[in-house]
Amino acid sequence: MGDELYLVRHGQTEWSRDGRHTSVTDLPLLPEGEDVARGLPERLAGVEFAQVLTSPRQRARRTAELAGFPDAEVDEDLVEWAYGEYEGVTTAEIRETVPGWTVWTHDVPGGESAAEVSARLDRVVARARSVDGPTLVFAHGHSLRGLTARWLGLPVTDGRLFRLDTATVSVLGEERESPVVLRWNS
Repeated sequence: MGDELYLVRHGQTEWSRDGRHTSVTDLPLLPEGEDVARGLPERLAGVEFAQVLTSPRQRARRTAELAGFPDAEVDEDLVEWAYGEYEGVTTAEIRETVPGWTVWTHDVPGGESAAEVSARLDRVVARARSVDGPTLVFAHGHSLRGLTARWLGLPVTDGRLFRLDTATVSVLGEERESPVVLRWNS
């Protein structure tokens, strides 16, 4: 069974650079985001993946392509947390009217609830665990942090504990039948 899950956050976009919440807005990678993504093949070399999945957003698909996986299978469950009315808005701007707001602790008007995000990420975990060999996924900051929490058996909101930079590789696995973080944000 799939005992390793490799996570790759997409390369930098204009909004990820500026700290704007980006879910359904389908932004391209910045040139510097593409440059960093071109270094991913070396960091993923030597692993025979049983399956490679990507969010349908172009920033994730392009990162997969530049990493050497142009045929990654699109999985709608890997989309970013839907930010609703907060799409394109920074945390600082949201906190002007909702002090202390985070996606992990507060409602997202017109967006997804933590329970909805958890349900779809649980399907990704089940998919990864159902294959013989490691799974590689290309997706987004909050969704991958939530996916990590669900792999570990934690509430999706505990994704807040895992900072994740753009174009990084993280690896989840198992040790003595317990889910663990093997490598993070590298």
